[in-house]
Amino acid sequence: MPNQPRTHNRFFALLATLALSLGLTGCGYNDFQRLDEQVKSSWSEVLNQYQRRSDLIPNIVATVKGEANFEQETLTKVVEARARATSIQATPELVNNPEAFQKFQAAQGELTGALSRLLVVSENYPNLKANQGFQDLRVQLEGTENRITVARGRYVKAVQEYNVLARSFPSNLTAMVFSYEVKPNFTVQNEAQISVPPTVSFDKPATPAPAASR
Repeated sequence: MPNQPRTHNRFFALLATLALSLGLTGCGYNDFQRLDEQVKSSWSEVLNQYQRRSDLIPNIVATVKGEANFEQETLTKVVEARARATSIQATPELVNNPEAFQKFQAAQGELTGALSRLLVVSENYPNLKANQGFQDLRVQLEGTENRITVARGRYVKAVQEYNVLARSFPSNLTAMVFSYEVKPNFTVQNEAQISVPPTVSFDKPATPAPAASR
């Protein structure tokens, strides 16, 4: 029976493939695939919302510039913070680089603070409060900030699930074999900083009231 050795080889190859598949499944390989895609998807949504916010800022700045005597320092900080945030190339690979990720979240946190201050200061200008275009932009910005919060929350949860798998036994062995590194996440300090309302300080001396005519 000349074909018998070849049949045995195929049979053993099939058994080896089956054993390997079961081993990878038991060690979390398929879970790594699923959770890695989940992290990528949630990160993409975070970037989309940050981009949406960035696209709103030029219109907001242009509207505020039309208000006489608006605090130039506040406006400048928004423009500079946006420039720093957009200078960082926000690629999908950013989630695998802890140092780059930290710089990215710090820049976005700075922009969040600058925008918050601008909205607070704008309350002191009746013309802006009455400007329907500015109010529409403000509503869009606040809605975008809410979507950013939701998207970040989903990303945080996705990364937590992935990192637990990467650190747990025996799936951590699979992580080492296939180079599934622990992914960086938004830090507690960063979340706390973003949630603190900006402190508004008006250092400019008050303009004296004109003397009453007699």
